[in-house]
Amino acid sequence: PNQTMVSYFFLEGLMYTAEHPALFFLLFLLIYSITVTRNLLILITVGSDPHLCSPMYHFLGHLSFLDACLSTVTVPKVMAGLLTLDGKMISFEGCAVQLYCFRFLASTECFLYTIMAYDRYLAICQPLQYPVSMNRQMCSGLAGITWAIGAVHSAIHTSLTFHLLYCGPHHIAYFFCDIPSVLRLACADTTINEIVILANIGIVAAGCLILIVISYAFIVAAVLGIHTAKGRQRAFSTCTAHLTVVLLYYMPPVCIYLKPRSSGAGAGAPAVFYTMVTPMLNPFIYTLRNKEVKQTLRKV
Repeated sequence: PNQTMVSYFFLEGLMYTAEHPALFFLLFLLIYSITVTRNLLILITVGSDPHLCSPMYHFLGHLSFLDACLSTVTVPKVMAGLLTLDGKMISFEGCAVQLYCFRFLASTECFLYTIMAYDRYLAICQPLQYPVSMNRQMCSGLAGITWAIGAVHSAIHTSLTFHLLYCGPHHIAYFFCDIPSVLRLACADTTINEIVILANIGIVAAGCLILIVISYAFIVAAVLGIHTAKGRQRAFSTCTAHLTVVLLYYMPPVCIYLKPRSSGAGAGAPAVFYTMVTPMLNPFIYTLRNKEVKQTLRKV
């Protein structure tokens, strides 16, 4: 907007990282390298092997791409801020782009987890109907819808956030441009924005989480009907791993967005889970424990 007088922001980064910048730079470099390498490797593997063409692998391909991008939106900027003071600076437009990209990728991933839970529910609870219910067209359509809703969802939040007047201060007490941290710097009433954030958490995040829990409740009930102890153990192991990832992804944003004004350097700690830790863990939990993927990876 023409009224805004701020041309750049200064990202304060994560707590304690300024005391040992070189150590944290190497740590984040390692996390980022593992995240991008593993996720891109899975993407190549799923895309190159015709045997990995089931809906589950189709969705895992999308998840790997989202995780690689989500990590790229935040981690390199954090690393740049550890090297130089200039690295902590981000232009007003750059901040808007980072916020949009992060919200877009994070919300798309949120919807994708829900669809993946529904896919597992159909595969385990309705195996005879599964090939018809989750055919290739349906699979592509659901994936496309998650990306489209994520894009619109992010556009609404970004426009609401940057429509406000920003006349200073410049310091964002966070490690990237996200809604609560940016709103704190607005020279205007942010009540409407905060109501929209709460509604967003209530409807989108909680709604998706409830659907995921319901899907897994049905899956657990079906698993209990498996007669062999080995079969039950394997299914429970998979369900527990998937639910752990989902909780790691959903709980920090709920904590952050339900208290929009508590955003600060300390509030960055929960966000590390879904911006850095979860994208790194997903390949191990969702894909690299799978026999078919392991065999294909060896060939690749």
